[in-house]
Amino acid sequence: MRHGSLLGWIRASVCSLALLMAAPLAVTTITLVDASVAVAQDDGGSTAAPETESLLVLAFRALGIVYTLIFLALSFTLVALIVMNILTARRDNIAPVHLVEGFEEHLNEKRYQEAYEMAKNDDSFLGLVLSAGLAKLSAGYQQAIEAMQEVGEEENMKLEHKLSYIALIGSISPMVGLFGTVNGMILAFQRIASAGGGAPDANKLANDIGTALWTTLIGLAIAMPAIAAYTILRNRIARLTLEVGILSEGLMGRFQNVGKK
Repeated sequence: MRHGSLLGWIRASVCSLALLMAAPLAVTTITLVDASVAVAQDDGGSTAAPETESLLVLAFRALGIVYTLIFLALSFTLVALIVMNILTARRDNIAPVHLVEGFEEHLNEKRYQEAYEMAKNDDSFLGLVLSAGLAKLSAGYQQAIEAMQEVGEEENMKLEHKLSYIALIGSISPMVGLFGTVNGMILAFQRIASAGGGAPDANKLANDIGTALWTTLIGLAIAMPAIAAYTILRNRIARLTLEVGILSEGLMGRFQNVGKK
């Protein structure tokens, strides 16, 4: 009996030791299985997860219909003004080469009436200046130069007037963006205050902050090319206007003795 009891005790001890050794392995196996299931669920769930919204959708949601329409109007107007001023600031519209050559040829051949008709029928900056000078030439050279200067100043003012609207958009756009920034921050703080010490709605709070940031970004994005285009076109118009003055005075210089006694 003692021998059988000893064998039974040994058998029970071995079984207990085996259970103790198998327990961690079982726990590890269960853990790995759970992890595999979780990964599988994540992989399967990733296909069903909602897609990330595009940048345009996020911008439209943050800006809202009002700011979107304002910025679209400013953008389209800016593009139209830049194209219009680029076409206006072409050399053919201000100081065309064919007019200079043809006018000088007529003067060299002393066909003054043909020269006047050629300048009068040309709608360019230089054509208007030369026709004004020839029209007043009978009153004297000095009066012709004054007439040319008056027409030149008037045409230059028209060019700068068209160009000034680009500068206006470059100044207004950051102000609209700043207005949207202040508006978005006010809405965000109001939402935090209305939460009554609790946590505000994260989505709505993020949308208010997005309004503040997106309006600033879009306003600056419109203002920077507007300021750059205005500076480049203004310098080009100033250079071409100076060229018109030099060309017109050079072409009319042969009439300096007109009106002198």
